[in-house]
Amino acid sequence: YEVAQSVNDKLSHTLAFYTLALLADFSFPLDKFSWKKICALLAYGVLIECIQYKLPHRSFSLLDMAADALGIIIYALSIPLIMRLPVLKQRWVDA
Repeated sequence: YEVAQSVNDKLSHTLAFYTLALLADFSFPLDKFSWKKICALLAYGVLIECIQYKLPHRSFSLLDMAADALGIIIYALSIPLIMRLPVLKQRWVDA
């Protein structure tokens, strides 16, 4: 089903960029999750779509970039919750 496949693709993009945002944030613990990290992640998403534009079996999608941005936004909004997890809150204690 085309619609279900499209929704699954957007969900995959959102989850992937949520994970990338978390990894970027934890990889550079001395810097807060700021525009510098956000812009780097968004640029990566745009780069992926530009490369896909040139590939014959892939396509450029603004909705994919919107799903990427949504994943980053959800991560930013979930930081207060993540800070409460005992296993992960060490990231903010050391910074």
